Formats: sequence, structure tokens, C-alpha cells
Amino acid sequence: MNADFSSLTPDRVLDAVEQACGQRCTGVIRPLPSYINRVYDVEVNSGEHVVAKFYRPGRWRREALLDEHAFVRACAADEIPVIAPLPFADGNTLGDVDGISFALFPRRGGRPIEPADPGDALWGRLGALLARVHRVGERAPAPARLTLHPLITTTADLDYLLDNHFLDARETKRLETFGMDLLEAVEPLFREVETIRLHGDCQHTNVLERPDTGVFLIDFDDMMNGPPVQDLWMLLPGRPEDARVELEQLLEGYETFRPFDRRTLELIEPLRAMRMTYYLAWCARQARDAAFLQNHPDWGSRAFWAKELAELESQLRVINGEDEEIEEDEDYSQPEE
Repeated sequence: MNADFSSLTPDRVLDAVEQACGQRCTGVIRPLPSYINRVYDVEVNSGEHVVAKFYRPGRWRREALLDEHAFVRACAADEIPVIAPLPFADGNTLGDVDGISFALFPRRGGRPIEPADPGDALWGRLGALLARVHRVGERAPAPARLTLHPLITTTADLDYLLDNHFLDARETKRLETFGMDLLEAVEPLFREVETIRLHGDCQHTNVLERPDTGVFLIDFDDMMNGPPVQDLWMLLPGRPEDARVELEQLLEGYETFRPFDRRTLELIEPLRAMRMTYYLAWCARQARDAAFLQNHPDWGSRAFWAKELAELESQLRVINGEDEEIEEDEDYSQPEE
């Protein structure tokens, strides 16, 4: 996933923004933190600021980006607090600069949520927000987006790791065995499970709070089709049995606006294993990226794989009811977009 942003000079960014929004820029441009994409705060002559997001080349097809835009704009049309892409002067929401897709967004500030004790009313508000998003998500498919399923996404992640020789022979065998055992254990649980459009990466860093709108979702970059429980479990402060009160309040808020199939709570630990596998493949796709290697110098070493494989195998034992604990010192979320 090596991206070529070399042509994206400040002048090219300003030219793209001016052409898209039909306004002149003041020349004030400030890069914003983003590992995956390139994001800039740009001031236009009206004094307003827009956020220009240039998507990493090769990561998503144009159709997939348009699926994202359609979902977020539909949420905004239902007055759900999200940050929807701005329409360009020609009515589109997605442009192109030297083969790099880009979109414009309004600038919105907010503070990261900080759920406190289990009695914090924030849990109910989060559940209500996700239910409203899912009511929009169930109205239409996202055909160009991934579908979260062990036989689709997890199989692709395992194949990428195994086919590109990131592990030695012994480690490869362990990963193959883990993959076969995981798919055998969890695939039956996903049969006949509801699949809708989701945020997909709904961790607490992607939920902000403002005095005027309350909690709102940001960064739909990884939106997908999948079971609704995917958008709930990553918000929890621990495993379901250790966060019973928080989970119940999350579900109560959710069920105020939309029914929730509580049988799908059994998918949480399989989804955690799938997320762990996805994260390894996500990193592997960047393993030759200079910035990634600088930030993760030990990635791919024998010690690295020994630790990761042990954690995957431990998580499989949790799924099979053979083990109650697994060390959780690894962050399987992506860096901020």
C-alpha cells in the first residue's frame, strides 16, 4: 500500500480546492494529522475553513468512496450528527488530482469522548446514536464496500499474510492452522446474521462530543457491510463479561431507536479475532512503507511473530471456551485517519 503523494504540493491542493468549491483560497493551508491519507485545513476567501481529504491511492476504488459518501450524506439528511462531504460546485462530492481522489468537508471541532464509570449516561447516548446510524444503514447496500464475514474478509487477510511470505516456514504453519481452526469455529455463527451498512471502525477515538450536537461520529473511511454488533463491541472497555453494565446501557440506548438481536453478542469474541487478523494484514500491506518502518522497526521480526501468533491462538481458545484470559496490550485499531 505504498502511496505516491509526491505531486500533492500546497499549490496543487489549493488549486483543487478552488476548482471544487468555486471560491478562491486565501493561501492559508495547514496539514492535519493523518497516517493513511493526506488532510489539510484550507481557508477560502469567505473566511470559512474547509478540510480537504486526499485519499491514499490504491486503497479504495472510486465506487467504494462514493458508497462512503452516500452513507454519510444519508445520515446527515436524517439529522444524525456526522460530518458529511460537501458538494462541489458541479454537484459531485469526489474529485481527482493526478490520480488522487479527494473530498471536502466542513471543519468541525470536538473533544474525544471519555466514558467514565458504568453509570455514565454517555453509554446510552452512544447506543442511541449507533441505532440511528444503523436505521440509515439498513435502507440500502454498499456494493463496492467489504462485507465483514470470516469467509470473505478474514480469509482474504490470512491469504495475504501467507501468500506474501511474511513468516518463516514454522510460523506459516502455525498461522495456517490458526486460520483453519478459526474459520471452522466461527463461520457457523455468521449464518443468517443481519448484514447492513456500518461505520466499521467504531472505537472511542472516532466519537467526538460538542456542546451543540452532543456525541457525533467521524471518519467513515472504513465503512463496511456487516453485523450491527461490530459497531458496538469496540466501544466497550473490556470483554463483555467484564463490562456487563456498560454493554447493557449501550443496548438500552440502541433499542430505543432500533431492535437489536442479542443473540449476535456471541459474535464479539470471533469479531475480536477477526480484527486481530485484519490488523496484522493491514500492517503487512504497509510493511515496505518508509514511514511505517520508522514507526514500527520490530514489525515482522521472529519475536514479533512469536508474540502475535501466541495472542491469536489464545484468542481462539477464548472463543472455544478453553481460556478465560488473554493479554490485551496490543492496540488493534488503526492510526487516526
